[in-house]
Amino acid sequence: MTTRFYILWLLSFYIAFVFIQSLFFKFTGAEESIYIFSTLRAWSGIALFEPVGRWAIGTAELVASILLFMPRTRIFGAALAIGIMSGAIFFHLFTPLGVVIMGDGGELFTLACGVWISGWIILALSADDVREWIIFARNGFRPGPAT
Repeated sequence: MTTRFYILWLLSFYIAFVFIQSLFFKFTGAEESIYIFSTLRAWSGIALFEPVGRWAIGTAELVASILLFMPRTRIFGAALAIGIMSGAIFFHLFTPLGVVIMGDGGELFTLACGVWISGWIILALSADDVREWIIFARNGFRPGPAT
């Protein structure tokens, strides 16, 4: 087994750990999660941010976590994690939410950045798989050489 193998599993585990431990807060309606999504609801005027947005993000994080542990779908889990965390980072930086949430010292923001970077590293280390899927998609999701 190569160093690449261990790095991919370590980063996948890190992302899944961050996502799965946050599911409890999102799915049980913990004070911190309700605060975050209510702040975004008030800022955006989009009523669905709380509770639907909280549940949708939690579900997407769960799906990404599952995808990360199947080698054939790892790149999709990484891409989903990047997308989710791009949104989180945006909302932390460019809305009233801010970097520090309820006195956490920026921990949630730091974890989001760590997941985002980890996702990009997984994709970089899986460049051959990414190219293979791009060719597959260009072929109309049929096996065969690129046209």
